Amino acid sequence: MDVFLVPAGADQYELYTEEADEVPDDPPVRPPPTGGFFSRTKYRAVGLFEMLKHRFQLVLAEAERERRRDIAARAQDGWFARTKGVVMRWIAESVAEQRLLWNLRGADQASFFFPDDITAADAAAILRDQLSKDFAKHRFWLAIDSLLLVGSAALIVLPGPNAVGYYFAFRVVGHFFSVRGARRALDVVQWTNVPSAPLAELRRAIDLEPVQRLEYAERVASSLRLDHLPSFFQRIVLRST
Repeated sequence: MDVFLVPAGADQYELYTEEADEVPDDPPVRPPPTGGFFSRTKYRAVGLFEMLKHRFQLVLAEAERERRRDIAARAQDGWFARTKGVVMRWIAESVAEQRLLWNLRGADQASFFFPDDITAADAAAILRDQLSKDFAKHRFWLAIDSLLLVGSAALIVLPGPNAVGYYFAFRVVGHFFSVRGARRALDVVQWTNVPSAPLAELRRAIDLEPVQRLEYAERVASSLRLDHLPSFFQRIVLRST
């Protein structure tokens, strides 16, 4: 897979990829355990997580498909489909940063593109530092959201779907994927460093006005063949200012 070190400000960078999430197969059906209480409890917990993981991946795949649809196709949708499309595109954009870590869960090798106005050693240090911070952050929130998910079980007595529980379940699966991806990226993945002139050019757009910045980023993204880099670049620059 390809990973890009995108400049976001003075000595600030963000990691980026456009690897798409694959639509998963149905979760495997496990035979029921023959042991005692603890075996049955573990069996139910594993089955529940696999169900949540499968649903999580389906939602992301649908969000990615919606993000890639052209504007003309969206204009033919009814109001309900348009509203759902807005939500799906928001999900796809909001998880752009975590998608890198999720895809690294299954990677053995990766190409690391970095601006050619910094050294490979500095770029590699930035990569490891950011992955280490991501690992610590997502491990912390995995613990917090897991506790909140357990606490939300009390809401099942209320009528209607447990929206709070679904929300925390989504977050738990996402953080779990991120922790696994960050750990694999640090310990297993073999990185190939690739200096990139277009990424260095992108640095010049940071201080431009928003419209000019977007136009500049679109030209750079075209040379790198990254369709969604401009919107990502806009978000991280605004966040760093």
